[in-house]
Amino acid sequence: MNSFGSMIRSLRESKKLPLRTVAAVLDIDQAILSRIERGERKAQNEHVSRLAQYFDTPEKELMIAWLSDKILYEIEDQAFAYEALIAAEEQVKYQTLKNNK
Repeated sequence: MNSFGSMIRSLRESKKLPLRTVAAVLDIDQAILSRIERGERKAQNEHVSRLAQYFDTPEKELMIAWLSDKILYEIEDQAFAYEALIAAEEQVKYQTLKNNK
């Protein structure tokens, strides 16, 4: 599974774009974008939609990767991370069903 940063790097490299060009779209320094691509820094939520538009790629795919990274960052060192994810999945399913009624 690709991380958000590796997805962005892959999209950028496939279009042969330098870091500075994509960083300008996000209005951030290219060093920050480089750190995001390497997984050393988290992107902001608003970066996801801007990047999806810029690269003409489904926002859903980027958002899922971004959220996945965000969740992993929060729980990766926890002893019961996997069990917590399973419990959270059940809660999300319940809330989704409840909200769709």
